[in-house]
Amino acid sequence: MAGKKQFDMDTVLDAAMIQFWRAGYADTSLDDLSRVTGLNRSSIYSSLGDKDRLFLRCLDRYAARYGDKYDAALACAAPEPLAAVRAFFAVTLDRIADPGLPDGCLIAQSAMAVPVLSPAVAAHAKEALGFQRSRLRAALKAGRLADQDADAFAEHIAAVNQSLAVMSRAGAGPAQLSAIVGVTVEALSHALGAAGRA
Repeated sequence: MAGKKQFDMDTVLDAAMIQFWRAGYADTSLDDLSRVTGLNRSSIYSSLGDKDRLFLRCLDRYAARYGDKYDAALACAAPEPLAAVRAFFAVTLDRIADPGLPDGCLIAQSAMAVPVLSPAVAAHAKEALGFQRSRLRAALKAGRLADQDADAFAEHIAAVNQSLAVMSRAGAGPAQLSAIVGVTVEALSHALGAAGRA
């Protein structure tokens, strides 16, 4: 039928997302995007927008996909905050261990690339990081941590979570990454114990 798009939007966006994730925003060209999506430049512009707009769509897609998994992991935070945080980290460790996905984290990469991103894209990357801290803060407060401790641990856990992605790109193996998570969970366990005794 004339005028009908001859491609699946989800497939195209996933291909573009993986390309940005693998190479980063700055090192992904329109030719790269054309190659992985199978669309020519004019089709990319007409259907997906310019590089910035496409990157924003991919960042939102990534944040929604993994955000839903993080939210599900943290859903048990009120009765079992330690189990919730372990499940939160498991989402990241499972993603890192998946051989079908690039190493690292698209949001962490984007945050590190802020100096070369346009102001709108940089703001969006920072906002995505902020969402992760907010969901952790809410879960830890539900887990009966005092506001100040919940804020501090939300910042810490988000930072550790992003560092896992960076370290995996640098060659850290599963045992090393799990050990890092263990230190954070142990510190949280002590804080929760202290809160329970207060």
